[in-house]
Amino acid sequence: MPEIRPSADLRNHYNEISEFCNKYSEPVFITKNGKGDLAVLSIETYEKLCGKFELYRLLEESIEAEKSGRVRPFSEAVSDIRKGLGK
Repeated sequence: MPEIRPSADLRNHYNEISEFCNKYSEPVFITKNGKGDLAVLSIETYEKLCGKFELYRLLEESIEAEKSGRVRPFSEAVSDIRKGLGK
């Protein structure tokens, strides 16, 4: 169940909101005049979320590269890397 709090709680109950976000790794949704306005996350949860977005972007990029034929065998890539390292 999502945690929903009025905007006044940011000022009046900041520590409670912070503890909840850090303990449960879940956002707290803040309302303003009865309507959704913000989502508050812990830094750790935010960084994990950004990491997932980056992973999804890289996966999408690799799928597009494969579809367009811009790929080569792994062994060939490793061989080129070793040549570049002088091994």
